[in-house]
Amino acid sequence: MRVFSGIPLRDVKVTGGFWGAYQELVRNTVIPYQEKIMADEIPGAEKSHVFENFRIAAGESEGDFYGWVFQDSDLAKWLEAVSYTLSAHPDPALEKRADEIIALIGRAQEPDGYLDTYFTIHQNLEKFSNLREAHELYCAGHMMEAGVAYYEATGKDSLLRIVQKLADMLYDRFISQKTKGYPGHQEIELALVKLYRVTGEGKYLELSKRFIDERGKAPNYFDKESTDFIVWGKPNGDYRYNQAHVPVREQREAVGHAVRAVYMYSAMADLAAEAGDESLYEACLGLWDSITKRKLYITGAIGATVDGEAFSIDYDLPNDTVYGETCASIGLVFFARRMLEICPSGKFADVIELALYNSVISGMSLSGTNFFYCNPLEVTPGVSGSLYGYRHVLPERPPWYSCACCPPNTARLISSIGSYAWGAGGGTVYSNLFINGSVKVQNTEIFLDTNYPWDGEIRYTFTGERSEFCFAFRIPEWAEAAEISLNGEIVDLSANLRDGYCYIKRVWSANDCLVLAFGMPARRVYAHTSIRENVRKTAVMRGPLVYCAEGTDNGGELQNIILPRVAEIITGIYDKDLLGGIVPLQASCIRLLSGDALYSGVPPREEEATLTLIPYYAWGNRGLNQMRVWFGE
Repeated sequence: MRVFSGIPLRDVKVTGGFWGAYQELVRNTVIPYQEKIMADEIPGAEKSHVFENFRIAAGESEGDFYGWVFQDSDLAKWLEAVSYTLSAHPDPALEKRADEIIALIGRAQEPDGYLDTYFTIHQNLEKFSNLREAHELYCAGHMMEAGVAYYEATGKDSLLRIVQKLADMLYDRFISQKTKGYPGHQEIELALVKLYRVTGEGKYLELSKRFIDERGKAPNYFDKESTDFIVWGKPNGDYRYNQAHVPVREQREAVGHAVRAVYMYSAMADLAAEAGDESLYEACLGLWDSITKRKLYITGAIGATVDGEAFSIDYDLPNDTVYGETCASIGLVFFARRMLEICPSGKFADVIELALYNSVISGMSLSGTNFFYCNPLEVTPGVSGSLYGYRHVLPERPPWYSCACCPPNTARLISSIGSYAWGAGGGTVYSNLFINGSVKVQNTEIFLDTNYPWDGEIRYTFTGERSEFCFAFRIPEWAEAAEISLNGEIVDLSANLRDGYCYIKRVWSANDCLVLAFGMPARRVYAHTSIRENVRKTAVMRGPLVYCAEGTDNGGELQNIILPRVAEIITGIYDKDLLGGIVPLQASCIRLLSGDALYSGVPPREEEATLTLIPYYAWGNRGLNQMRVWFGE
């Protein structure tokens, strides 16, 4: 069922441009910073204790476990980011450090393959007795992903052997011994598919399918799970929170904890692709529509409510109390990428791009050392992060969290972004994202050069031996007046366009040059009128970027600004010194000013002003101030 697959990172280069700068930031700053965090070496940051937990579990240190029950997963995601970085930029010192950490993980693993420092240290607790809350299978999944990534990056199987031993133990327990249960926090399901693909061991695919197939069946496993060990609370019978309310093939509405949901949907899409399972694929399509047509923020964020870090009802998308966890947007990218591989469609690739350029990278400061857990669309200091109901919406990024799932997740996605940009299968090479660099396919290397997202010209140059294949490149849904030329000759786009991609099949020769160009004026975006917060409001986008206003550029307060429909939005010139390099926007606006009375029969007076807008991902990097995406019109 899968039409194409990602191209190995060793055959993809990201060089310069927007994402090259982000990968350099991750390589030079984020990875070393997060290692120091996990070693508790950053003063003033939340304690992590990850390395020490593994040393205690290995019997090499004294003490007790510290952190969340899923603390091991921070290290696994960090190792995955390291692996992707090593694929593109071999670094003997970093690889040596990773080898040392992997050796420590191996020493913490129990003889039967079990690996979880929380339970190894807490010997009094029964393993697999609280699958609903204790995250053993979640942590196992993240470690499996790291094992696969490190093997593919370095050819070393040290971590792969550790996670295979772990997976073999889990297979024996849940398949051979027919032990009931499935994860309370989904993740291992998609990891087992990755492990299957790299090892060819069918039992890993079988175990993934078992966890998916059993989920939500009656009688519900979590009702029957009996344990004296409670992490957060006893079951309340509503299992929409972890998508165990009905069997997955019957699910059509995205509900519950948003990260758990999109991790599970990703695994469902993987299994549908591997097995040609139409019922799973149909469920995925229904869930995709539920998210993207009724529960998706303009920035690509998902999960509207702090209550359960969850999806809310249809069209409930508040701006100032949004949860919008960074991990949830990352998980949406995972899901969209798998759906794209099954059905190459712009509707999937456009969402990947939307999330990447907005709600994913907004979760990390431009310095790479501060992070958001939630990604709001409206912030007011003194309210956000302070008042009841708003305390989760921080107005500034802290250096770390006690629950630090998002920072290493961001690092691993940015480090692997090349695999999202390109794909190949069935005689076709796919260009999904416009990212500077190159890709090797067959006997050809394709170079992509662009200043995207700041302008809309993308230039592909082909080198190497003559080779016949179909080249498919995405035309964004929002792109204006797209034009294509091949070696200087105009190509008829309409004759080659299919579902958001332009397909050109020919014998490609060295020095062939294909240019895609489209206009990127700033544009107004309006919300569905069922989104009650945004009626008679407008937001501004340019290309894939959502723009916002910050108080520091606009006189402090933003709630009293009106952006008239007749006001022209002017695109500025690229400013390399502003917020790491951006194209700002400006528009004439009206500022409403009232008198001193709390209520008055006199309407506010109107004052002409200029509204300055910056890309949403760059907000919160200049101190505490207001921020807003939607404006009255």
